[in-house]
Parts: sequence; C-alpha cells; structure tokens
Amino acid sequence: MILTLIKRLWLVPVVLIGWELLAESQASPYFPGPTLIVGKMYEMWFSGPYILTEEAVENFGPSLLRVVGAWSLAVLVGVALGVALGRTAWLADYVQPLVEFGRAVPPPVMLPLFLVLFQMGTQVQVATIVFGIIWPILLNSIDGARSLDNVKVDTAAVFNVPAPIRLFRIILPAAAPKIFAGLRLSVSLALILMVISELKGSTDGFGYLLSLANNRADMAAIWAGVLVLGVLGFVFNTLFLMVERRVLAWHRDAFRIA
Repeated sequence: MILTLIKRLWLVPVVLIGWELLAESQASPYFPGPTLIVGKMYEMWFSGPYILTEEAVENFGPSLLRVVGAWSLAVLVGVALGVALGRTAWLADYVQPLVEFGRAVPPPVMLPLFLVLFQMGTQVQVATIVFGIIWPILLNSIDGARSLDNVKVDTAAVFNVPAPIRLFRIILPAAAPKIFAGLRLSVSLALILMVISELKGSTDGFGYLLSLANNRADMAAIWAGVLVLGVLGFVFNTLFLMVERRVLAWHRDAFRIA
C-alpha cells in the first residue's frame, strides 16, 4: 500500500521542490513559489474561525452549487435525449445536423446570447455550463444506445416486457459504459466553464475571485485560485471514479470472465 502510494506520488514533491528553487532564483513577482502560494491561499480562504474564511464561504458555496446543479441538469437532459436519439433512427436523422452544429460552437461565444435570454448572474452561468458539457454526455449516450445488442430488445418485446423495464433493465445498463465515459469528461469541462462564466458580470464565485486578483495584479492570489481549482477537480474526479467503479462493477467482471 505504502509502496504503491510512493510510486504514484513521488513526482509531486520533486516538482514542488524544483518549482520552489526556480522561483527563488528568478525572484519574479509573476512566478511565486509554492510556499508563497500556499501561504496566500491559507490567509485568504482557510484562516477563518471554522477553517473557511467569510470570503471563502461567500464565494466557494455559490460556485459549487452552480457547477453541481448545471452538471446534474446536463446529465438528465443529455442522457434522456441521447438514449432517445440512439434508439430512434428517424429522429436522429432530423436532429443529428443540429447536434453536430451545436457541439462545434465554443461555449464562451454563447455568453452574449445567454445575457440577452437570461438574467445576469446564476442563470447565465448555469446556461453556459450546461451548453458546454451536454455534448459529450449526449454523444456518448447516443453511441451507447446505438451499440446495444438488438436481440435482447427484440426478445423483450416479443415477451411483452413493459417499455420502462426494457429501458432500465436492458438499454441503460448496456449503454452505461459509454455514458459514463461522457460523464467523466463533462466533470472537468464543468469546472472550466464555471470559472469562465464567472469571470465577467459575476459578484461571487471562483471566477470572480480570480478576476479581482487579476485586477490587483496579485499573482500569488491567482496561483492560489488555480491551486484550489486543481484540488477541487481532483476531488471531483476521484469521487466520480468511485461511483463509476461501483456502478460498472458488473461490466469489469464480465470482461474478466470473457
């Protein structure tokens, strides 16, 4: 256990020590060392009476609610629409051109349109995140539903198995590996778009803090924000992998047997 952990993490302290030595040799305000960054991060956000400072509570909470809410909405819409398109050929023929067009549009480009359609603030930010992350979920759901063995579905139809049971016991489990591949990609994209959507016109959140630090030319605060986002992304990815291993345990077992 300890040896495995060392093999996986040995490069981290090496990089941090090298970074610290390089920062000291450069002595540049634009390239602070890890000790300065961690100290700034602790001072700004983790030195409160209950660990988190007031500034951290006011900004971390709204960002997390936005990204989790937007991701959940994108999962519901993307999986439902993707399975429907994957199992309905004629519907996919009509909608596929729109899907290909939508996935090619960079999400930040949609910000001006969302500012017109929605109220400034959370609505615009959620719309930006959902628009950006729904495409990998949708496309993987379509692919997963299409690759399903039709013999199973036809057999269930012959025996008059109700449609909801066919959906939840046959179609979704078979498409789950590819759906989860899209979900994992969407997690990291959601964090990126969360920050982008909060950089302009926001009054709280990670992006807002980074924007303030940029206006003050506080490079240590900017690096501290980047570090927190990196840790948050690592935590989200780790939690997602734990859920994926649990849900798709049957899939790995089937490959071992094969």
